[in-house]
Amino acid sequence: MDSKNFAIGVLSTTAAVLFVGLLVIGTRPTPVFASGVTETAGDYVLTVGTSTINNEEVLYVINASSNKMIVYHFNSVSKRIETLHGIDFASYKQAKKQGANQRKPGQGRRRRP
Repeated sequence: MDSKNFAIGVLSTTAAVLFVGLLVIGTRPTPVFASGVTETAGDYVLTVGTSTINNEEVLYVINASSNKMIVYHFNSVSKRIETLHGIDFASYKQAKKQGANQRKPGQGRRRRP
């Protein structure tokens, strides 16, 4: 075997390995993100966002008539959709009103001259 045939064999093997690597990388599924998608149906608003804690997508379900929101996420370990957090907006509104009523006149933010 001369050096010309050896070089052709090495280059052919390298090309075959690179081609297989290209096929493996090209056939991997790419992740699909639905961040920013919002849909409304009746009193419900559904929107998708990203959690800053685990960098995962979460589904926000808002019930406008009862002023409640529930946040869901997909647990990849147990392969289940789980409740992440629930919020009652009515209690926040009530607490804000109570806080505003408890302020004395003259309290609060002052304007700078």
